[in-house]
Formats: sequence, C-alpha cells, structure tokens
Amino acid sequence: MRLLTLRTSVGDKTVTRAVRQDGDTLTEIDGFADVGALLKDSAWESIAAAASGATHPAEGADLDAVVPSPGKIICVGHNYRNHIKEMGREVPEFPTLFAKYQESLIGPNDDLALPQESSTVDWESELAVVIGKTGRRIAEADAADHIAGYAVLNDVSMRDYQFRTIQWLQGKTWEKSTPFGPALVTKDEFNGGLMTTAVDGEIQQQTPTNDVVFTPEFLVSYISTIITLNPGDVIATGTPGGVGHAQDPKRYLQEGQILVTTIEGLGELKNRVVKEA
Repeated sequence: MRLLTLRTSVGDKTVTRAVRQDGDTLTEIDGFADVGALLKDSAWESIAAAASGATHPAEGADLDAVVPSPGKIICVGHNYRNHIKEMGREVPEFPTLFAKYQESLIGPNDDLALPQESSTVDWESELAVVIGKTGRRIAEADAADHIAGYAVLNDVSMRDYQFRTIQWLQGKTWEKSTPFGPALVTKDEFNGGLMTTAVDGEIQQQTPTNDVVFTPEFLVSYISTIITLNPGDVIATGTPGGVGHAQDPKRYLQEGQILVTTIEGLGELKNRVVKEA
C-alpha cells in the first residue's frame, strides 16, 4: 500500500487527512488526520486497506510530510561508503546518530526556504524508515516486524552551522528544511531501489539504497537498544556520495533552483528553492 497525508479544505480551514493511493485516486481513511495518527492504531494496515472514504485525484494533490509530527526523527551519518570516502572519514564501527525535530519537516512539493543565516545549504537524499510497531531492544532478526514502510527524505544541511562544532544538530534541523514523503510505501512493496538527487535536472547523487554499512534492520535494532521506538517514529538512514559540500568547487543550493529527490519504488520529492521570507 501507499499511504499519504493530504492537505484539504474544510470551509475556510486547511486540514489534513490520511489517505490511501490507488493509481490516480486518493481515498480518505476516515478518522485519521495523518499517517502518523493511523500508525498509532495497531490495526492500521487492515484499516487502511478497507478504507472507503471520500476520494481525491492524486494529480496535483497538496501533500503534507507523510508523517507530519513524528515523536522522534533519528538520523544516521556516514552510512554509505561513497559518502564516507568523499568526506575523508573511516568506515564507522557503530552508527553515527543525530536528531531532527518535527518543525524541520515540509511536504514533498513544498518550497524549500534558504535561511537568511546560511549560504551553504546542501542536499542529502535519504531512505527513511517509518516505524509501525512499538519495541525496545528489538533483535535484528525481528526488526522487519517493527517497520511499517519506507519513504523519501532529503536531509538538507546548513553546512556552515553543521561544522561550527563537532556536534551536527545545529546544521541539520532548521525549520521547514526537510522534505519528506510523498508516501509511506509498506515494506511488502519495497525491496530497495536507486536513489537519485538532481538539481535543475543535473544528477548529483545516484546510489542503490542497499549500498550501506548499516541496514535498516540493524539500525532499528541498534537504536531500540537505546530508546523505545514507537509507531510513526522515523529513521533517516544516511546519504550517499555526491553532496555539494564535497565537490571541488563546493556547490550549494541557490534561489530559483529545483531540487528533486527520487527513490525507485517510493516516489519523488520536488522542491523549489526560495529565499526565506
């Protein structure tokens, strides 16, 4: 299944609805404001499959981040070997973890605002794992049972702030900086695919999602050793080589550019770069 969070109008208000996509049609899943709320029901999969609410055309739909308000967004650095190499690092023994907050998320087609304070805004395509079942100290062999599905995320990074200290968070969780979606594709329908980032049509990153040091299952197990994972939590599994900061000369996002992030089988994020108001 493909599950999305749709923005729609009720009177003069904009509200969100969890929807299921079937081809060109979005069907509302009654009673659930977004995909994150749906995942909190242990019967989410059967509820979504049986949904028969109001319908909307998929083309031109105004989509929110697929899980707009996750309890946790845990990100992984240095997980793709080609990115580790281009950044001059050693292959890590353990995952490098940092956090984002829900205020950083935007929809898959929303404008991406360049903050006034940073001139080194970089792209980082990522496979996002969405948790569907609560767990602590999950065995790696059981981790797949706790994954609801996968989505596309771009960990847009403010490099000047990121490298002010040895801690990265301040460059990674700027408000309204992280496109996420377009859909949660359930794990039975995704077994990896080619991940691509393009800026104004020029490919910058292109690597299979399974070319990683730490698999999604390992990450679920490792992170759940530290903290309980709950439905709707997100794990961003790292970016491959091709970031602008590692190029010579360095390249960063500029006003007016179009950033497109794609993973085969999951969909596309398409974000216009604008100056922050």
